[in-house]
Amino acid sequence: MSHTLLDARQLSKRIHYSSVYINRVLKDSVFHEGIHYIRPFSGRKILYIWEAVETELYKAGVRGCYAIPMSRGGVSYG
Repeated sequence: MSHTLLDARQLSKRIHYSSVYINRVLKDSVFHEGIHYIRPFSGRKILYIWEAVETELYKAGVRGCYAIPMSRGGVSYG
């Protein structure tokens, strides 16, 4: 089990967001505990799992898409 663990400062250099923005906005809205980050030894320190974060970054951009499913399998974007 080989994961690259980064603190918020190191992660901010890789994804070009400030560490404050990562910890206040992205944590718990985009990045979830146990998937994208861990708290080792149940402490206050947060370590981000780079491989999980990278996978999240490359997902298709459907996050802000509002789609209404139709009865025949179509989708309405209105």
